[in-house]
Amino acid sequence: MNRTTLSLIAGVTALAAVTGFAAVSAPEAGTSDETATAAAHLPVERTSLLCPRPSTSDLAETTYTSFTPVTKGTENEGTAALKPATQKPGADEKPVVEPGDPGKPVTGDTTGGDAPALIGTAEGRFAPGWTVQQTTEVAAGTGRGLQGVACTAADTEFWFPGASTDTDRTDYVHLTNPDDSAAVVDIELYGKDGALKTVVGEGITVRPHSSEPVLLSTLTDEKQTDVTAHVMVRSGRVGAAVQALDAEVGGDWLPASADPSGSLVLPGIPKDATAVRLVAFTPGDADVDLKVRLASPSGLITPAGNETLHVKGGMTTAADLGDITRGEAGSLVLTASDSSVPVVAAVRVLRGDGDKQESAFIPAARPVGTRATSVDNTAKGTTLSVTAPEGTAKIKVTASAGTEGGTAASKTYTIKSGTTQNIEAPVPAGAKGTYALTIEPRSDTPVYASRTLTATESGVPFFTVQPLPDDRGTVAVPESEEDLSVLQQ
Repeated sequence: MNRTTLSLIAGVTALAAVTGFAAVSAPEAGTSDETATAAAHLPVERTSLLCPRPSTSDLAETTYTSFTPVTKGTENEGTAALKPATQKPGADEKPVVEPGDPGKPVTGDTTGGDAPALIGTAEGRFAPGWTVQQTTEVAAGTGRGLQGVACTAADTEFWFPGASTDTDRTDYVHLTNPDDSAAVVDIELYGKDGALKTVVGEGITVRPHSSEPVLLSTLTDEKQTDVTAHVMVRSGRVGAAVQALDAEVGGDWLPASADPSGSLVLPGIPKDATAVRLVAFTPGDADVDLKVRLASPSGLITPAGNETLHVKGGMTTAADLGDITRGEAGSLVLTASDSSVPVVAAVRVLRGDGDKQESAFIPAARPVGTRATSVDNTAKGTTLSVTAPEGTAKIKVTASAGTEGGTAASKTYTIKSGTTQNIEAPVPAGAKGTYALTIEPRSDTPVYASRTLTATESGVPFFTVQPLPDDRGTVAVPESEEDLSVLQQ
């Protein structure tokens, strides 16, 4: 095998590791330079997703929805399934969800507090862009409300600004290990004065093919409203998400923030939000001022009284922004005064008033990238929010067939520079059941998106928000200037 072929395979292998089980095959022997150049991005052939344990409440009702967009070049066969994380490797247990054909979502349901975390793997035509949503409704008790989370790939580091060790909060970080060997994890907590003194926060072992919920308040004696949790994997990989449950205002999942950066976007704050609390953290010793702006339907505005937020190095900082959206679609755009000082951030959003409030979280999000998908949508209970903080952008939105029938429909939109738009997404013709919404940018301008699901129970406005990052449907393959054919030995 010649040196170029070896380099290509090494590059693909490295990329596969980065994307969390995403993998492609190296070009076949005899591939020409022109073919290699044209195939700079190829569909992944294998990918994995991890879903945390949904709830311990006997009143919990959970729906899993699985969907793979139709992708060119993936007509080959394939399989996909979500199975309990506690299952022994090789055990022949019935999957919780088995996807149907690409382009049509399928669902699975479970009730009560015994549902396990899930480990899913998709191969062949089911792998590119595979998306799984876990939505749980809890009618009463601590954390009551609508709790939603997009199942994610395994990784080695996570930041969760917006967690809490307060007496009114019950926050668990759920760690799920998809691999055949144990993972070893450290959890650091940072409060308003810096690192919290923790016990048993280091060297947490997550057994192979299992999930471990860690109650944050058991790691420290300090009770603080706003905490940043830093999850670091010293051996192996895990999926991680924080389940934040409140005794008074319900609860939801807090996904990991985008990687620390000097510029962050938190997309899709509901227009009827009654309270928004921003939590930010910067690693290291350097302080930084964050410029706070709201991308509204008419453009970027600076909220009066909250123009900037001073974040001290190594300390968690919070600010109450009130009803910042004032009845309109909105996204937060944060810019550090010194771009070399990275920041992570999230907001907790409340809807409703008095004892009929419900909470959800929106972390700083990654841009949509090539394509992003949300599932478990309905025409009346779904809001799709898109923002383009850096310039005017065009996007194509496709509504898939429904879980119980219907025909896909697409529509193209223009998002003006600096604005957030709650778009009137297309609905599949003759839609039955829930459906997927797939966003594909049609310009080079970065766009950020989130999806909000809503329901009303006993006068309480249940809701949950999920950012929509790139779906990892393709892997960039290094281009070659040499013949990739295999040489005779």
